[in-house]
Amino acid sequence: MILDILTPEALVFHGAVDAVKMPGIEGEFQVLNGHAAIISALKAGTVIIDVTQTAPEITEKLTKTTDPNKFSFEIKGGVAEMLGDKIVLLAD
Repeated sequence: MILDILTPEALVFHGAVDAVKMPGIEGEFQVLNGHAAIISALKAGTVIIDVTQTAPEITEKLTKTTDPNKFSFEIKGGVAEMLGDKIVLLAD
């Protein structure tokens, strides 16, 4: 699936991912490929991205984790939408 992380300043990430863990208003949740369509408000916290492969789309705004295929990104809030095989995360 394809993930786009957008902030008011820039496109933070665009690329293929296996999973995305997000801090939802009602609690943390994870989206995998084939997930049903969803729109969710997000609270402040950490987004964990499990990339399909380390790709040039990774920006300096993402932080590497101990797993070489996982990256994190801190947000102050936002909205996530999954439709088909694409996730768009609009973050503060």
